[in-house]
Amino acid sequence: MKKLKDLAVDEEFQAFLLIKNADVRLAKNGKKFIAFTFQDTSGTIDGKFWDASEEEINKFEAGKVVALQGKRELYNGNPQVKIIHLRLARADEPSEPTQYMERAPLKKEEMEEEINQTLFEIINPHWNRIVRFLLNKYQKEFFDYPAAKRNHHAFAGGLAYHTISMLRLAKAIVKEYPELNPSLLYAGVILHDLGKVIELSGPMSTEYTLVGNLVGHLVLVDEEITKACIALKFDENEEDIVVLRHMVLAHHGLLEYGSPVRPRIMEAEILHQIDNLDASMQMMLTSLRQTQPGNYSDRIFGMDNRSFYLPKDV
Repeated sequence: MKKLKDLAVDEEFQAFLLIKNADVRLAKNGKKFIAFTFQDTSGTIDGKFWDASEEEINKFEAGKVVALQGKRELYNGNPQVKIIHLRLARADEPSEPTQYMERAPLKKEEMEEEINQTLFEIINPHWNRIVRFLLNKYQKEFFDYPAAKRNHHAFAGGLAYHTISMLRLAKAIVKEYPELNPSLLYAGVILHDLGKVIELSGPMSTEYTLVGNLVGHLVLVDEEITKACIALKFDENEEDIVVLRHMVLAHHGLLEYGSPVRPRIMEAEILHQIDNLDASMQMMLTSLRQTQPGNYSDRIFGMDNRSFYLPKDV
């Protein structure tokens, strides 16, 4: 069977897929439908199941494996599947959900080792102990969780992989600009998205938790830093701890993007820039890997709904 990334526009196919998301919505005619996101190890595709009965809504839940007969189409420049037939996978078929999960390109052990080596480069004792405390507290989640429900690094291990990609960028930038404080930048990179282990539900069928929706990961990780200071008996009003908190609270860059403050120190601005760079690169690469040379990619929601051209002769 073909992977999702290998399907051409207007191609009919049959495949076993994981239901990553199944959101029940109301159509204009007042009838319910299910907005699906299907997944295999190569990526995801959306599809709508119209006029869904209560039985079907209860049956086709996120986390279930289904046998799907469909047709890959484009709608407003975005890929989707026209569902021809859908049923749950049987016990004698490939029905284990973990078989269909997309994962980080690095092994968990490799990511753990790279993070652990970076900890030795954080020489400020407050920052080092806070980072170690929180990594120990959320060790399993940090290396298992995605970095998002959709858009960038939305796969198992995506949170740690995104963090490592940013650390590599940060280390290259520090070599170019020795005026930066490496310890502060590396501590900020490791902690900046740690709140997502509370904001998100986990690596499979990822959803936002209640506190994730109502509070958000920037505030959640700031709270975790405060809790770490209490446990470690640090004064959170010390300047070095205040600037570390500023790093995580300002990393979205703009107030309209969720940051309660804009970056006011160099390292916070660099953190914001490399976060945006790595997220943008991952979204573009994901889309362009499914694009033939000489064609445009599907539209990328997280990049202002733009499509990108893949040159064929350069």
